[in-house]
Amino acid sequence: MSLLDVSIVTLALPSIQDGLDASVSGTQWIVSGYALTFGLVLVTGGRLGDAFGRRRMFLVALSAFVLTSGIAGASSSEEMLIAARLAQGVAAGMLTPQNTGLIQELFHGAERGRAFGMFGATVGLSTAIGPVLGGVIIAAFGDDGWRWVFYVNLPIGLVALALAARWLPTSAPRRKGILADLDVLGMLLLGLAVLGVLLPLVNSEQGGLARLWWMFPLAAAFGWLFVRWERVLVRRGRAPVLHPRLYTDTPGYAIGAAIGAVYFCGFAGMWLVFAMFFQQGLGFSPLVSGLLVTPCALGSAVASAFAGRAVARWGTRVTITGLVLSALGLALVAVLVPVVPDAALGWAVASSLLLTGIGGGMVISPNTTFTLDRVPTAMAGVAGAALQTGQRLGTAVGVAVLASAFHAGGTDGDGYRTGLMLAMVCAVAFTLVALTLAVLDARRNPRRRLATRPAEAGPST
Repeated sequence: MSLLDVSIVTLALPSIQDGLDASVSGTQWIVSGYALTFGLVLVTGGRLGDAFGRRRMFLVALSAFVLTSGIAGASSSEEMLIAARLAQGVAAGMLTPQNTGLIQELFHGAERGRAFGMFGATVGLSTAIGPVLGGVIIAAFGDDGWRWVFYVNLPIGLVALALAARWLPTSAPRRKGILADLDVLGMLLLGLAVLGVLLPLVNSEQGGLARLWWMFPLAAAFGWLFVRWERVLVRRGRAPVLHPRLYTDTPGYAIGAAIGAVYFCGFAGMWLVFAMFFQQGLGFSPLVSGLLVTPCALGSAVASAFAGRAVARWGTRVTITGLVLSALGLALVAVLVPVVPDAALGWAVASSLLLTGIGGGMVISPNTTFTLDRVPTAMAGVAGAALQTGQRLGTAVGVAVLASAFHAGGTDGDGYRTGLMLAMVCAVAFTLVALTLAVLDARRNPRRRLATRPAEAGPST
């Protein structure tokens, strides 16, 4: 649901603008506000799950997501919808880390790889279904179709709540007084640092980089203060929100997080570019535009399930192979766009994206599995959340860079082609950087395999 609410809502923006008489900047905040609060609270959500129990946080956050989805669908004004979307993003950010935390807690070794493979397949299917489902809902419900884009979360969420309450295991009772031990100042400093990076980037299409560039040095300052404060807490023997030695003492975590963040710059940043190219450049409907990128998402879903099983045997070679395939698929789009006629261009891009999607499925799940493999179970939620925060930051950077490259091509027929080619060159460059990091990691740890037992001890203080 958290992924559906990005792609579906983007597709529904014209209907929302007509239905609520919303401004252009307001409709953009309906999308960017969700992405902003989503990324802002991920680490906090992971820490709360580690502290209070992942089952409990999963149920609370899922309930909040269903409630805010209903409020968004019933909104009577632009301001009410924006507020609901901001709250919905907070709920999604609190919910998402519990997924990876529960997988870390419940599965180990090769079994964990398969679990993350199924998780990746679900992500791929959600990405594939989103644009198509959004087009069908808007077509079926007419003027009020945008409301049902949010209401669709209610039956899904209620079923998920019932199943989670029945199936998710109850954690052992937490010791009293843990609320007083929460690193509130650390959460605040980290949130301000992430906000300083995300806010200009998610508003880059509305000139956010030019208006809000001054937030980047502030983000760096808050980030520095956050690291200093976390080290102070460690020296005092208290629990930080994000242990610094998660990056320095946990094998494979730092390099895996870097690979994921850089890869998402290219992979997740391309969806907006393709939507603009197909709809503005070629004049396709939102539904047709969504169908043309579906092969990429389906390829990613199928490959994720396969890669989840293969990672135990082939190790990091799965990730390296996936990065190579992704780069080849994106490069093929860049080569075909200038020369293929309009009538065949959609199919040419879609077939190339299938290769990109297969590669993506072989990157995301295996890299997540290896990055979190040696993380202590007690820190699984916050470690997964920090990993996803890096991916959200990578997505924001990628959208800003690829959209700028696309717009640099111009707004006539050939300009759209040139813009897409330039954007794909940027995506290939990001992918090659991620590939370089993966190869360096493989050469440094040539015999690395999944751990057969969970890491129970936390980083030493």
